[in-house]
Amino acid sequence: MLILNENDMRRTVSYGQVMDKVEEAFRLVCGSDFFMPERSVIASGGNTLIYMPCFLPGGFGTKCLTVFPENTGKGLPYIDGLMLLNDGESGKTQAIMDAKYLTGLRTGAAGGVSIRNFSRADCKSAGVIGAGRQGFFQAIYASVARNIEDIFFFDIAPKDWGAYFESLARDLGGGAPEFHVCATVEELLENSEIVIAATPATSPVMPDDAGLMRGKCFVAIGSYKPHMREMPDAIWELVDCAYTELAFAMEESGDFSQPIADRVLRKERVKLIGEWLAQESRPLPAPGETTFFKTVGMGLADLCVGRLIYERALELGVGQEVEI
Repeated sequence: MLILNENDMRRTVSYGQVMDKVEEAFRLVCGSDFFMPERSVIASGGNTLIYMPCFLPGGFGTKCLTVFPENTGKGLPYIDGLMLLNDGESGKTQAIMDAKYLTGLRTGAAGGVSIRNFSRADCKSAGVIGAGRQGFFQAIYASVARNIEDIFFFDIAPKDWGAYFESLARDLGGGAPEFHVCATVEELLENSEIVIAATPATSPVMPDDAGLMRGKCFVAIGSYKPHMREMPDAIWELVDCAYTELAFAMEESGDFSQPIADRVLRKERVKLIGEWLAQESRPLPAPGETTFFKTVGMGLADLCVGRLIYERALELGVGQEVEI
């Protein structure tokens, strides 16, 4: 069995390779060559355990995550956990890897895939609301998907911006964008062509103002429960439809379930990104057009990316072999 920590995983794949693999997973969702049970979400107090199994021909994987919001005040990761990969015929565990890094990678890549498909090719600026670990990955993948020159950040919590930006620049390598801190969300919206929300908010993090939101590509990351929500109703005045990876998102995320319950949104306006990717013609938005993608995450993406990392680790001789 191969054990892979974050440093091992970093050595195996590039951000671009992960983004391509997540796009492949989005395409697979519209087929039948996989089995992905609904995730189990178990809440205890303010903490959450998430259990995400998925099966593909030749093997299966299970991601077990813990989400402990109070960890941020303790200097500990908000999200932690393990990803297990198993052989499809024997059930033997082939690998165990760091699920918090895997989650960051594949969720960031989901944002990158949406930006690659739903933003103008000439976009030069991006804004990230919520500068935590996932906001970090979203900034990276926005830069991978588009030639971003400026990234604007807003966070309600105090932050060591110098250290955060140093880490971002190091991960992005040469030619990193200019980083800016905004005093308000309005300032971020005014300066950003691509806007990414990566927060644990339970109410919209942007003003309900269609004028401020028009003509941008929006990506919502943080809302993974019905009581959580990042997008205001104004988004539904601006888009004909929104894209997500799973129909289950309409039940799981408050960004969909709340406007559906309030009859602001009809379910028919929520489309699968896999269906979009299957089209021969996929025009990018015109100037002034607004787009919206919401990801809730899925075990299929974890499995596809986890397999890629495992296969690359075997090729490169990375990781620690153990017997149990």
